[in-house]
Amino acid sequence: MPAEKYSSKEESIRIFKYLLGAFDPLSLPPEVADRQSKIEFTADRDQPYFPIPFKETETTAALKAVEGTVAALLAETSGDGSTKEALVHVNLEKTTAFLFQAYLARVGGLGKLDKQVRGLLKDTDLLQAQSNSYRRMSANLYKTKEPGEYYHIHGSLEASTTLNMIGLASHRPDLETHEQIVEVIEGAVEKFTIDELEAMNKEHRQAGVKAFKHDDFVNTPHGKSNLALPPWSVENLESTSPKTPLPQTQKDRLLSGIKVLELCRIIAGPVITRILGEYGADVLKVTSPNLSDVPFFQVDGNMGKHATDIDLKTPQGRKLFEELLEEVDVVVDGYRPGAFDKLGYGPKKLAELAAKRGKGIVYVNENCFGYQGEWAHRAGWQQIADCVTGVAWEQGRFMGLDEPVVPPFPISDYGTGCMGAIAALVGLYHRTTRGGSWHGKASLLHYDLLLFKVGQLPVHVQKQLREQAMGPEVLALRHANSVDQISGTTLRRMRTVFPDFVDNPKYLDHWYSAAYKNDVSAVKPVVEIDGLDISFRRASRPNGTDEPTWNFGSQGSTARKGISIFCKWLSAAGRNPRPADRGAYQCPLTPPPFFLREQIGS
Repeated sequence: MPAEKYSSKEESIRIFKYLLGAFDPLSLPPEVADRQSKIEFTADRDQPYFPIPFKETETTAALKAVEGTVAALLAETSGDGSTKEALVHVNLEKTTAFLFQAYLARVGGLGKLDKQVRGLLKDTDLLQAQSNSYRRMSANLYKTKEPGEYYHIHGSLEASTTLNMIGLASHRPDLETHEQIVEVIEGAVEKFTIDELEAMNKEHRQAGVKAFKHDDFVNTPHGKSNLALPPWSVENLESTSPKTPLPQTQKDRLLSGIKVLELCRIIAGPVITRILGEYGADVLKVTSPNLSDVPFFQVDGNMGKHATDIDLKTPQGRKLFEELLEEVDVVVDGYRPGAFDKLGYGPKKLAELAAKRGKGIVYVNENCFGYQGEWAHRAGWQQIADCVTGVAWEQGRFMGLDEPVVPPFPISDYGTGCMGAIAALVGLYHRTTRGGSWHGKASLLHYDLLLFKVGQLPVHVQKQLREQAMGPEVLALRHANSVDQISGTTLRRMRTVFPDFVDNPKYLDHWYSAAYKNDVSAVKPVVEIDGLDISFRRASRPNGTDEPTWNFGSQGSTARKGISIFCKWLSAAGRNPRPADRGAYQCPLTPPPFFLREQIGS
C-alpha cells in the first residue's frame, strides 16, 4: 500500500492544538484557543525541506501561530477595533527560512560561509574563538575514553580555558587542516571519561555535555525534572503596578512606543528581540565592549534595532544603564543564569523598580538547560542542548550512523527565540489587562524536548529526505565535523535540490546599511496579521554602533526613507510601486546603494 501523504500544514495545525493544552492560563491566555479559526497556514510545497528527522518547520510554524494569535489579542486590547478578529497568516516556507536565516543573510552580497565577508564586518571576535580554526574547534563533538560515548566540549567565545583544561595549548598555528585539528583535539578528549570531563567542566565553569540518547537523558534527574514542564512559562513578579495599555504611537504598529532592552549575544536571545522589533518595538541591544560576540550573526540578528556598548563594571556604565531602565518596558536576558542578578539587575530587582515607578516590567530569560533541575545553572549553547536532549543522536541515526551528529543550522536557537518572543508578548498582554510585572522563561532544552513530544517525521518522509535532500556529501559527515562544515554541506545540497526556495529573494528584506556601508539582506518576518504592519524599520548594524539612549529619532531609518524617495521617483518615471506584502507597504524594488547615498547621504 502507498504511504499516506504527509502534509506539513496539517501537522502544523495538530501541533498548534497540542500547544493549547500544554500551558496554564498565565503562560498562554485561554483566549488563544478561541481564535483557532483565525489562523491560516500556507505552503508552496507542503513538505519539509530540512534533512532532519524532526518536525522543525511544523513545530515552529505552530509556535508562530501562537505568537501571531497572542499579538492579535494584544492588538484588540489597545486598538480602535480595526484589528478585531483579524486573521493570522503563517507561511511554511517563510518559517523554514526563519529557522536558518543566518545562512541566508547577506552583507555586501556575501554570506556567513564566504571568507571574504570578514572584511565587511566589525571584529567583535575579540579572542579569535571564531576566526581561528583551531580555537573554533574547541566547540565540537568528540569521542571519549569510553567506547561509544561522546562529549561536546564548548570553548564558547573564549576557547583557551577549554583547550588548556584538556591539556592543549591555546593556539596551534602549525595545524592547518580540519583533519589535523580534529586529530589533536579529539586525541586529547579521548584521554578522559565522561565523568572526568564533567568534573573538569564544573571546576572551570565551562559549557560542555555528554551526548545523551534521548531515553537516557529523560531518566537523568534533570530530564525527570523537566520532561513534564511546558516549553515556556510566564509568572507574576509583582501585582501593585496598574494596568498599562500599549502606547501604540503608530496605529498599525502594535508595539510602537514599547522600549525593549536586549542583554544577549549570539542567536536565541537576539531573535526574541528581533521579533519584538518586527511588531514595532524600539529595541536597544546592549553589549559590553569587553565581551566577544560572533560578527556575522549581527547581520541578521540586529535587524530593526539600535545597538550600543555599555560596560556595567564601571560607575559610568551603571549610571547610563540605570537611566535606560527607568523607561524600559521589556528586558530580555540571554546571559549565563544569574549573571545580571549578581550585578543587581535581575528580575526581582527590576520588579521592585517597576512597583516604585508605577509601571510594570516584562523580564524574559533565555537559557540552555531550563530553570528547574540540577543543571539549571549550567552554561550552554545550541549544540549543547541538541547533545544533552538526544537530538544529535537522532540526527546520527537518521543518517544511518551509530554515532551522534549535531544537526545542520542552529535551528533550536531560532525556535527558542520564537518561544521567548511569545513569553514577552504574553507578559505584555497581562500587563495590559491585569497590570503588574511578569517574568517569561524560555530555553533551548525545552524547544528540543518539544520536538520529541510532537514526534519525529513519518518513516517514509524521513526516507524521502535522506534520498533527496542529503546526497552522498551530506551522508559522509560524521560527529567531529564542525558546525559550519555540516551546515555548509547541507546548504549546498539544499540549493541544488530546492533551487526555487533557497536564496529566493521574496523571503528576504533588502536594505542599505549606513553602519556596514553596504547592502544587507535578512529574512523577512514570518507572521502576517491583517491590519497590522509587521516589518523592519531600520537596517542592521554592528554591536556598539549607537548611543545608549531611547532617542531613536524618526520611526523610519535612512534606508527606509530612501526607499520611500525611490518609490516616488519610480512613480514619476511611470513605474508604479505596489503593495508587496499583506499588511505592509513596500516598494517592489530595492534602491541601489548609490541612489540612497545620493538622495539621503547614508
